[in-house]
Amino acid sequence: MQVILGVIFHFIGGFASGSFYMPYKKVKGWHWENYWIIGGLFSWLIVPPLAAWLTVPGFSEIIKATSSTTIGYTIFFGVLWGFGGLTYGLGVRYLGMSLGNSVVLGFCSAFGALVPSIYYDFFPKPGKTTLHDLLTTTWGRIVLIGVIICLLGIYICGKAGLLKEKELSEAEKKKTVEEFNLAKGLAVAIFSGIMSACFNFGIEAGKPMATAAVAAGMNPLYQNNVTYVVLLWGGLTTNFIWCMILNIRNKTFGDYINQSKPLSKNYLFSALAGTTWFLQFFFYGMGESKLGNGASSWILHMAFIILVANFWGIMLKEWKAVSSKTKTTITIGIATILLSVIVVGIGNSLK
Repeated sequence: MQVILGVIFHFIGGFASGSFYMPYKKVKGWHWENYWIIGGLFSWLIVPPLAAWLTVPGFSEIIKATSSTTIGYTIFFGVLWGFGGLTYGLGVRYLGMSLGNSVVLGFCSAFGALVPSIYYDFFPKPGKTTLHDLLTTTWGRIVLIGVIICLLGIYICGKAGLLKEKELSEAEKKKTVEEFNLAKGLAVAIFSGIMSACFNFGIEAGKPMATAAVAAGMNPLYQNNVTYVVLLWGGLTTNFIWCMILNIRNKTFGDYINQSKPLSKNYLFSALAGTTWFLQFFFYGMGESKLGNGASSWILHMAFIILVANFWGIMLKEWKAVSSKTKTTITIGIATILLSVIVVGIGNSLK
């Protein structure tokens, strides 16, 4: 039952992450940097402490009592993750929901799932899964097989995207992805995927805060919410600086108050997107508390995001004008990712 609940929580989180960009499509008359930072203020500054206040009373005292080293490392990984979150939005902007998410999250899955286990091989901690555990236990090997299957599915989804690129004319691409640019999109998506994995590292670095919350009698289901408050300070720093640079470069500061724009709707949809984005990690923390394995929790989370993002890609008709071969390829890729979720779930149940 714990495994089932963990998978359900990860699905809800994946749905939130795979869907958060949709409200941005309702924003009119603003440049990317305008709606991205407004949404980001809700994602990284407003909603996280509100969620912590509701679920971890006294969270601020836990943060104050945490060592400066733990706070520093958590913020550091948040800053690095910020580069990934920043370029994630650009990847989706240039590649579309389906291909952009597949490339970004493919790299994010591998790095985020495996690097912490390698770290704990060198710096072991009680209750933490090491790469040795994954390699030498039956359940661990099944989890690794699930990771490999997931990466294969992501590769197939990426292959479908490349087939689409070859088949469609520039005019057809622009109909579904207004700023489609394969070369630029792939470059930022690969970078984003690698840097986005730092969020998982930040969660691991901030574990002392989560542990302190549980020791204080808080519900373990919400233990990561106190860590998110600190971790997302780092993400806010990176994104805020870059968006301000773009505001200066593109002379778009005036857009925030330009009455000729639909300001109320723009702020509303940006806030909705930012809040939805945070919900992915709210439910990720709940899922991880049930499954208890960083590698498998991370890969499940990434897989569900890819599935949901590809669903939205289909709904937005990003694949409407492609050949049956390309449609079959993307379908096989999604089915392969679904299989990986099942395999990882089996591994966890055996643990």
